[in-house]
Amino acid sequence: MNGLDWAVLIGYFGVMVAIGVWSHKRVGDVSDFFTAGGKMPWWLSGISHHMSGYSAVMFTGYAAIAYTYGVTSYVTWSFPIAIGIAIGARLFAPRLNRVRSRLHVASPLEYLKNRYNLPTQQALAWSGVLLKIVDVGAKWAAIATLLSVFTGVSLNMGILITGAVTAVYCTVGGLWADALTELGQFIIQFVAGIAMLVAVMAELNGFSTLWSVWDEPALEGHTKPLAGPYMMVFLIAYLFIKTFEYNGGMWNQAQRYMATDSAKSATRSGALSASLWLVWPLVLFFPMWVAPLIVKTDVPADSYALMAEHLLPHGLLGLVIVGFFSHTMAMCSSDANAIAAVVTRDIMPAVSRKAREWDTRMGLLAARWATLLFLGLSMAIATQVNSDFFGDIITVVIKWVAGLMGPIAIPLMLGLLPWFRKSGPTAALISWGVGLLTFWLVNYPISWNVDGGVPLQYQVSIPLAVSLVLYVLIGYVRPEDTPERDALIATINSDDGGSASAAVPAPAGPADDVVGAPAKD
Repeated sequence: MNGLDWAVLIGYFGVMVAIGVWSHKRVGDVSDFFTAGGKMPWWLSGISHHMSGYSAVMFTGYAAIAYTYGVTSYVTWSFPIAIGIAIGARLFAPRLNRVRSRLHVASPLEYLKNRYNLPTQQALAWSGVLLKIVDVGAKWAAIATLLSVFTGVSLNMGILITGAVTAVYCTVGGLWADALTELGQFIIQFVAGIAMLVAVMAELNGFSTLWSVWDEPALEGHTKPLAGPYMMVFLIAYLFIKTFEYNGGMWNQAQRYMATDSAKSATRSGALSASLWLVWPLVLFFPMWVAPLIVKTDVPADSYALMAEHLLPHGLLGLVIVGFFSHTMAMCSSDANAIAAVVTRDIMPAVSRKAREWDTRMGLLAARWATLLFLGLSMAIATQVNSDFFGDIITVVIKWVAGLMGPIAIPLMLGLLPWFRKSGPTAALISWGVGLLTFWLVNYPISWNVDGGVPLQYQVSIPLAVSLVLYVLIGYVRPEDTPERDALIATINSDDGGSASAAVPAPAGPADDVVGAPAKD
C-alpha cells in the first residue's frame, strides 16, 4: 500500500463515522435503534440483509476453499444461502415483520416469553449471545489478517482499528446507520469486485478466461461442484442450516425483515437478498478459483490478498481493501445491534427490576452500552481465535457457528409457524439442550475416538437434525398448545392487509408489560 491506498482506506472510515453521526438524529427510542421504527424501504432492507450475511471470511477462509477446490466454494456456500433465503422470504420474513408490528417488540426473541415461557427465552438468549461473541471474534480476526497482509499492521492492532470504527457508527446510529453504511459498502464492493474480475481476465486470456482456463493443470478438479469434505451431505445440511440462520435464526437478518413497513415489504426484501446471493458471489469467487494460475502460496487463505497486491494499481488496491472491510464491518455491526437488542430487551429485564422500569432515555442508553460491550468482548475473543482451543478462522465460522446455530434457531423460527403450535416450552428446551450436548459429543469425545475424526458434514448437521426431530416429536408426544399461544401464533400468521406499522405504536422500552402479547384492536 502507498499513500493513495491509505487515503482511500482512511476516507472510507471517515464516511462510515459520518453516516453514523447523521443517523443519530433518526434514533429517538429503542424501536428506532433496533428496528428502524419499521420505516426502512424494502430495497434498503434487502441490500442490508445481503451485506450483513458475509464478511472478510469470504476473502480468507472461503478464498482458501476456492483456491484448493474451485467452484465447490460457490455450490456449497452462497448457492444454498440463496435458496434458503428464497424459501425464508415466503415462510419467515412476513411473520417476523408481524412480530414487530403486531406484538410491539424490538428484539427477535421478545415474543418467545409468551410463545413458550421465560426460561426458554433466556436459554436461547444467553446461548445465542455467547455464540455470536465467538462468531464475530472470528470475523474481526479475518479482517485483521487481511490488514496484516497488506500493511504489516499486527493482528491485535487491526482488530482494534476496525472494531473502534464500527463501534462509533453502529453505537451512535443504530440499525439506520448499519443499513445506510451497508448500502455504501455494497456500492464500494461492487466497484472493487468488478475491478478485480477485470484485472484477473486482463492478466490471463481476456474475456475468454471465463471458459478457457479450466483445462490448466493448476486448476485440475476445480470444476467439480462437490469436492474435499464439501460433499452432498454437507450441502444438504448447509442448506437447512442457512435456511434457519439467514432468515433470522442468528437474529441480525431477522431485524432486517422486522424493519420494513409491512409483511409484503419484508418478503420483497428477502427476495432481493436471495437474488444478490445467487449472482454476486460468482463475480467475487471467479478470481479466487483461478488464483493458482496467478499466485503460488502455501497459505491459501492469503491468496486473494496476494493476488490483489500483484494485479491492482494503487488506489484500486485501496478500494479492494475497503471492500474487505465493508463486508466484515457490515456483519459485525449488524450482529452487535441484534445482540444489544437481545441483551437490553430480553436478558436485562429478566435479571433486573430496574431494567424493567427504564424510560425511553435509559433504554436507549442501555442499548448503546450493550453494543459497546458486545463489540469489546468479541474483539477480545478475536485475539485468541487462532489458538489451539478455537482453531483457525474457518473452523470457528463453519463448525462452531453452523453446528451450534441449529439448536438455538429451531425453537425461535419454528415457533412462528402454525404447523408446530403444539410444540411448547418442553419441546423447545429439550431440543435446545440435547442439540448443544450433541454438538459437543460429536465434535469432541466421539471425534477423538474415530479414526480421522468425524467428517465435517456430520459435525455441523447432526446437532441440527437431533434438535429438529426432538422439537417436532415432543410437540406431538407432549402437546403444550394453549388458547393464549394459539392466539399469538394466529396474530403473526394472518395477512396484515398492508402497512401494519402505521397502526401500531413503537415499544416504549423494557418496562412494557405487554411485550410479546398480541395487539388489541
